[in-house]
Amino acid sequence: MVQIRPVSDLRNKFTDIEKCVQGGDPVYLTKNGYGTMVVMSIEAYSRLSEPEEHIMDVADAAAESTDVRLTHDQVFGGLRRKINA
Repeated sequence: MVQIRPVSDLRNKFTDIEKCVQGGDPVYLTKNGYGTMVVMSIEAYSRLSEPEEHIMDVADAAAESTDVRLTHDQVFGGLRRKINA
């Protein structure tokens, strides 16, 4: 169930918000009637960011295995040539 709460609840009703996010649901916080942020559990955040973290780990390992470095223009110029070919 979608939870939309005023940002003041983060301070005043922290335990209520904590229970919601531990149940797996994000809580959308508003300030002056407009959405400002989303609170979620660490587990939910990890599930969202895991693919990117894995890709960064692979890139780090590849960078450690060689001294070759490419400039921005070399990387994206090559990609543009492949796309436009």
